[in-house]
Amino acid sequence: MTNGHHSDHPAASGTASQHTETYQRFLTDLFGAIAYGELSAFERMSSDARFSPTLHDRATLGRLAVHEYAHFELICARLSAMGVDPEEAMRPFQPSVDAFHDRTRPADWYESLMKFYVTDAISDDFYSAVASRLDAETNSLFQGLKATEQPGEILLGRLREALADDPRLASRLALWGRRLVGEALTQAQRVLIERAFLGGLLEDGGQGAVDAEIKALTAQLTRNHSKRMSLLGLTA
Repeated sequence: MTNGHHSDHPAASGTASQHTETYQRFLTDLFGAIAYGELSAFERMSSDARFSPTLHDRATLGRLAVHEYAHFELICARLSAMGVDPEEAMRPFQPSVDAFHDRTRPADWYESLMKFYVTDAISDDFYSAVASRLDAETNSLFQGLKATEQPGEILLGRLREALADDPRLASRLALWGRRLVGEALTQAQRVLIERAFLGGLLEDGGQGAVDAEIKALTAQLTRNHSKRMSLLGLTA
């Protein structure tokens, strides 16, 4: 969860009862997806840091990796408090997340930075879009995560410096950003459908309401991505 920019989200069409079995399954899936995403981000930032062009960049990525791992530990602690084994909650999301990373291997350090900037921000947007529908305790946890250091701002600044130093990177990183957002949105839609992810929030809306919510959420994620690319002076 690294995006430093607050985004609007589709209006809630109804909040599920906070004590239903369906809602608890939703929370387990939500936290499982976040936890594995944070663990994966930690692993990849730690690994990619060795390709950094300077020691300062290497230290920066290392610090951001620690930030991701701290989020991972907080989410796992919440799952444990719910009586859920964190590994069991994460396991359903491991194949799709790993496959996404296999399909989007960066060619160099700059593509790695862009990947962190794009995919972590999309993840943050995704979870923020459902945060207003959650119970007070869970919402408070999300707000606490967002109140810490914002790696998205750091990544944005470093990418701007790289593009200013070598304008030839622009076309390659713009193309890479388009590929990343396409893959990320495909994965998000797959999770939403396969896990009936939004069913825990829209129990009374039926499949039509779920389909409409998925469409609205996808459109929102795409708009936010375009705004982030504009901040870099790139076309989405």
